[in-house]
Amino acid sequence: MTTSIRKVKTSDLELKDRLVAINRVTKVTKGGRTFSFSAIVVVGNENGIVGFGLGKANEVTSAISKGVEDAKKNLIRIPIYKGTIPHEQLAKFGGAEVFLKPASHGTGVKAGNAMRAVLESVGITDVLAKSKGSSNPHNIVKATVNALLELRDAYSVAQQRGIKLEKVFKG
Repeated sequence: MTTSIRKVKTSDLELKDRLVAINRVTKVTKGGRTFSFSAIVVVGNENGIVGFGLGKANEVTSAISKGVEDAKKNLIRIPIYKGTIPHEQLAKFGGAEVFLKPASHGTGVKAGNAMRAVLESVGITDVLAKSKGSSNPHNIVKATVNALLELRDAYSVAQQRGIKLEKVFKG
């Protein structure tokens, strides 16, 4: 099954950014060590739109701002159903594997740090999440976004099957 990426325009969107992780990277040259920073940032409007970006620079603040700009270029729309996800989803990226499960109202976001940033930026308020394998924040963020991209709402399921929306919930 191929998933279509649902791109979103950035105009007139109020996006909030969350810093997931900062890495200090060292490059050894004949003149000594050169330090730079790598930041992974998640942006979202907390209403179904999310994006992540990677920024690299010699200073932390510039790395974060570059990450935010990169994230704004990669926004996607995610289906949310009553503050949670429509169905269970499993996804992988690299060595990281994530499992997302819908939860009843009032449960909250039960997820690790990197997954929590993505899920809260989307606007999901109730979900159970588990991360298996690699704990690398880059891979976890990308696996979580892949899981969210594979989610389908009832309308798209009905359209794909060629049936009415009411028949999706019956049988």
